[in-house]
Amino acid sequence: MNVKTPLLLLCLLCFFSCNPIKTKNTVKLIGTWQLLSATTVENGKTTETDYTKGRRMIKIINDTHFAFLNHQLNMPKDSSNHFDGGGGRYILKGDAYTEFLEFYKDRNWEGKSFNFKVSIKNDTLIQTGVEKVEGAGIDRIITEKYIRIKSN
Repeated sequence: MNVKTPLLLLCLLCFFSCNPIKTKNTVKLIGTWQLLSATTVENGKTTETDYTKGRRMIKIINDTHFAFLNHQLNMPKDSSNHFDGGGGRYILKGDAYTEFLEFYKDRNWEGKSFNFKVSIKNDTLIQTGVEKVEGAGIDRIITEKYIRIKSN
């Protein structure tokens, strides 16, 4: 065996022992996402919503916060465009994603946390979890499917 081989192995061992391996989230959420569809299960009833027809919702996620914006595409003549939006902080650990809703039009939702499992395959984000807001009478399981919006 060559004398250089053990010395090289010793150097590599020292290098890797001095630099702790950082765990990274396997899911890369940062970006802008457009909601394609949502499946809601509430009181045993399943509802499918297609967000590609008549409305548009996006979710913007940075290193620490998320925001969502939702409105009708065909604006009514009156002021009832049914705009919705909210946001707050989030934590991502592996595929466990928790949103802490700090801003929303219905104060019953503010200050609540929502736990989800997330996965990304290619440019598709799937988010599944429970929305429970006692003050609003909400207790449901939701699965949302998003597509990443690519920047030009």
